[in-house]
Amino acid sequence: MNLTSFYPVVCTAQLRESHDFYRRFFGFETTFEADWYVSLRRPGPPAYELALLDHQHPTLPEAYRAPVRGLLLNLEVTDVDAEWERLVVRGGLHAELPLRDEDFGQRHFIVAAPDRVLIDVITPIPPSGAHAEQYLDG
Repeated sequence: MNLTSFYPVVCTAQLRESHDFYRRFFGFETTFEADWYVSLRRPGPPAYELALLDHQHPTLPEAYRAPVRGLLLNLEVTDVDAEWERLVVRGGLHAELPLRDEDFGQRHFIVAAPDRVLIDVITPIPPSGAHAEQYLDG
């Protein structure tokens, strides 16, 4: 397979609100906008893409026309403390999980998009103890 692109498509009941959320807080730009689908790109390099789809749109098989549940999007950043300040302290987003260090090698916090998709903002840190042995080279 010659893969030319890969990006998540979030099926949502809050298309407009989610569109605004990713643009306002995470710097995504709109590349396509309809009343049922929005394509977003975060300028790069590298450029990252995300799409939002009205969960009731007929392009989806009928049995799957439901808002997404249980999705966690990881955004790795160079300075998670600065993002905490920008998004939670000054930006007013509610922290679903407060800023903290994890033994498995992350300093992170979690916020939620309007459609309850979780956004985990992460800066990798050195893992401790046995967790360090779980990482594979490469």
